[in-house]
Amino acid sequence: MDVQKLDLYLMSNQKYFPPEKIPFIREKLAALDDSQFVVATAIELKDPTVMLIISIFLGGWGVDRFMMGDIGMGVLKLLTGGVCGILWLVDVITIMNKVKEQNFNNFMMVM
Repeated sequence: MDVQKLDLYLMSNQKYFPPEKIPFIREKLAALDDSQFVVATAIELKDPTVMLIISIFLGGWGVDRFMMGDIGMGVLKLLTGGVCGILWLVDVITIMNKVKEQNFNNFMMVM
């Protein structure tokens, strides 16, 4: 694997993954050949900052949970108003880490 391609990918996408997982991702990508690298880097990653903004403005209706694929919690937040704002506040605080973990898990499924 070309080190420059690897570094470029990690520099441009490090905001999508948990910081403690970056060395692990580097090791996994370094072990791939070029065709596997193309497949691994083609996965669609959710932007944690965009999800935070969506969570702040639309999280009371569960839109953030629907976008993350958590349909059950999305319906609960929609029907209860985020349990009077408690779930909304919890999601606003934790959504960025959840999105980064989901991106990492999606990346590992491809690997």
